[in-house]
Amino acid sequence: MQNRYLYSLRIVLASIDFLCINLIFAVAYYAAFPESGGNSVNYYLELTVINSILWVVNVLVLHRYHNKAVYRSAILFSLRWQCGFIHLVVFAVYLVLTGQLAVCLALYLLFFLFLGIHFICSQLTYRIAEPLLKTKYRFKKPIALLGISKNSEHLASFLQSTHRRYDLANFLEQHECRMVSEAKMSLPATCEQIKAAANKGITDVYVAINPDTTNDEIEVLMIEAHNQCIRLKLIPQPGDAYTQSYSSDHITQLHGISAFSEPLEDMNNRFVKRMFDLIVSAGVILFVFTWLYPILAVLIKLQSPGPVLFTQLRSGKNNRQFLCYKFRSMTVNMDADDKQATKGDGRITSIGRFMRKTSIDEFPQFFNVLLGNMSVVGPRPHMLKHTEQYRNTINKYMVRHYLKPGITGWAQINGFRGETKEAGLMIKRVEHDIWYLEKWSIALDLKIIFLTVVNIFKGESNAY
Repeated sequence: MQNRYLYSLRIVLASIDFLCINLIFAVAYYAAFPESGGNSVNYYLELTVINSILWVVNVLVLHRYHNKAVYRSAILFSLRWQCGFIHLVVFAVYLVLTGQLAVCLALYLLFFLFLGIHFICSQLTYRIAEPLLKTKYRFKKPIALLGISKNSEHLASFLQSTHRRYDLANFLEQHECRMVSEAKMSLPATCEQIKAAANKGITDVYVAINPDTTNDEIEVLMIEAHNQCIRLKLIPQPGDAYTQSYSSDHITQLHGISAFSEPLEDMNNRFVKRMFDLIVSAGVILFVFTWLYPILAVLIKLQSPGPVLFTQLRSGKNNRQFLCYKFRSMTVNMDADDKQATKGDGRITSIGRFMRKTSIDEFPQFFNVLLGNMSVVGPRPHMLKHTEQYRNTINKYMVRHYLKPGITGWAQINGFRGETKEAGLMIKRVEHDIWYLEKWSIALDLKIIFLTVVNIFKGESNAY
């Protein structure tokens, strides 16, 4: 199971190790070659580049920062010592082949000594910090393993015996996973368990199914899961030869049959999108918002009394609430959390009408992007009242909450923005949001941003 904390830990550890390797090499070099030695800066840079390249190649070949290695400290440090030993051997071979070993013997020995000290100290530090990290962050992705037959018990036993990332027995205390072990659960009972999992903050539910499970039963489970903003993944009949039907990697990663294809479930894709969001939002805040805010603040204040920024709770990823920021485009009123803006709405000020037409009122949401509760591109966040209203009337409405909400989105550039006068318009918006969820790519995000800018200058009939 992919986990953002483990993914982040891999990046952090890799960065720290790379910096430390170079810092240790610098200390060893200047200890071996004092300034009086006459060795130039160019020679130091040459050896540093070689040292860095050899280290990077070494850790890539040995998969030093693989998910499994990071999760288990014993594997992590075993690989680290292997990497250190192989690195020193390869570096020595390089020095011999280039005829520099005699000149750099003192440097090599000091580098060997300092690297060993660093490994020992960092290993002790990580062992002290590891329990604190695992207490604060979810090293184990919370899942629920349910079932409408005893197959769920077989799957749970298999996972417990082969993969330490899933602690099925400690769900109530550790918030890891829940396994329902009744021999034959009724469909309503399984639906209730899906609700219970959602209430516990779980977003992924796996259901072991039998060959006699009907499509209608599966559809009922899917609808309930979508309504609870749960990703439901079906595990087919394992039989007595479960391990023969699937590869070990397939089972330990707990792949199932899903209703949707989600490119952003892959941590590498999520990392790319997050980096893109950070770069864009930081750029807009630094180069646009810094001069735009004081101008609009004066104009908004001159138009009507009240705050410059309008804040409102909206529905975010996995239906978690967050505080969304906008420039205030209306007079202060009691209906802001209940009533959508309509054409000719008397609450909208003249500067507000301009801001809404050009989407300038959305600019403060780049702070939401920077904070991580929004993305530059994604489904637009709705008011809490509308989320509760539509989740019970529109099929798959909550699926759009699998993603972070966006400042702009695929639905918006296709004309489905602003007021939704009838359910059909919201259905179309949801369809476009789900299409984006399944087709995401960084190229698609760039296309949506480009078309958003085009629409701002061209004007949109629904922007009011």
